[in-house]
Amino acid sequence: MSGRAELAARVLDLVAEAAPAAQAEVHVQARSRALTRFARSFVHQNVVDTAEQVRLRVVLDGSWATAETDRADADSLRRTVGAAVAAARLRKPDPAFPGLGTATVPAGGNWDDATADATADQRAAVVREFVDAAGGLETAGYVQTERTEAVYANSLGGTAAGRVTAAAADGIARVPGADGVARHGGVRLSELSGAALGATAAAKARAGADAVDLPPGRYEVVLEPSCVADLLGFLTLHGFNGRAVAEGRSFVRVGEAQFDPAFRLWDGPLDAWSTALPYDADGTARARVDLVADGVTGAVLHDRRTARALGAISTGHAVPGGERWGPVAPQLRVGAGTGGDAAALAATMDRGLLISDFWYTRVLDPRTLVVTGLTRNGVWLVEGGRIARPVGTLRFTQSYPAAVGPGTVLGVGSDLSPVPERSPGELTVTPSLHLAAWNITGGATG
Repeated sequence: MSGRAELAARVLDLVAEAAPAAQAEVHVQARSRALTRFARSFVHQNVVDTAEQVRLRVVLDGSWATAETDRADADSLRRTVGAAVAAARLRKPDPAFPGLGTATVPAGGNWDDATADATADQRAAVVREFVDAAGGLETAGYVQTERTEAVYANSLGGTAAGRVTAAAADGIARVPGADGVARHGGVRLSELSGAALGATAAAKARAGADAVDLPPGRYEVVLEPSCVADLLGFLTLHGFNGRAVAEGRSFVRVGEAQFDPAFRLWDGPLDAWSTALPYDADGTARARVDLVADGVTGAVLHDRRTARALGAISTGHAVPGGERWGPVAPQLRVGAGTGGDAAALAATMDRGLLISDFWYTRVLDPRTLVVTGLTRNGVWLVEGGRIARPVGTLRFTQSYPAAVGPGTVLGVGSDLSPVPERSPGELTVTPSLHLAAWNITGGATG
């Protein structure tokens, strides 16, 4: 880590030489992402992307500009500094820029040596387990390992450092006309059981064969963790986002009982599950933020910019480019209940749907957060507490806040599941949810 800290200090010195009146912040991050992909039940690709990135922001006379490089030689660093300084001199002042912080964030993060040094053979072993457990069904997916080591420093004395590892597996098993999915993420490759995931995916695929159509209507539903993760992402990006609140686009009203009392939501970037660095893109320390407690909206996510706009304090949720879309929560958590797994929750339904996965979800109305999307990888009609038949792909159009509003959560599972997200450093941990109503508006074609 000391080498990266020295590199950051060198960049700040170059800024001071080029523009003595300027302030600056620099992130130095070394990341390695290794991916083993499989299709038709055999590994077809192993790739490793390793890069060390220097990201610089220069603040000069009320304006700012950024520049990046993946090279650490003297000429490249000078060109990067020169580009940032020149751009800052050309840009108009940004009156909403909150300035740089001065905090010191101790080094931290969840790290596993075995995952950081994982080989293609070790990832392929997880694939082999998945394929074998699928019992001859066609399979596809990936196993990924990642390591990140980073430092932050600015010209006002603010510093931060951290390192993290992450692993994820995501795969499907297929029968004619039906797919089943299983996925799992975490800090350690050793936490991934290819056998368990493959067996789950295969069971879902077999149970999804010969699906029938279902008419539109409002259905009681059990959403498995992957569906819940999609719901949470939209709630936080468009609702609890400090920029959306400042611009009047958010449904969130702090202090009001906007959710069912059984619904508890927080961001847990420092817990044992976390794959996030202990600081954000502003160099602000991360900490747990309780967004919903016993159904009551408790907080809004902030970076330094949105905190200044609303007279608040940053919650440590800045991301690169966040001036365009606002703060992001990397480690969303929903509190577990006592309802067992998704099948146990479904056993309490008189008539409803058990849904494995969502895709192609898009916002129709940001204010009420009405979202439309499709189901995939397994939907079943439940009657009298038993699975009656598999159902084909369905289109839904649903307000996400209303789906978990007061009086809507009929059960919360005890099946906490870590769902890997697409962005590095993000992992959602949630149980299944039994909800009173979900608005099905058609099939895959409309």
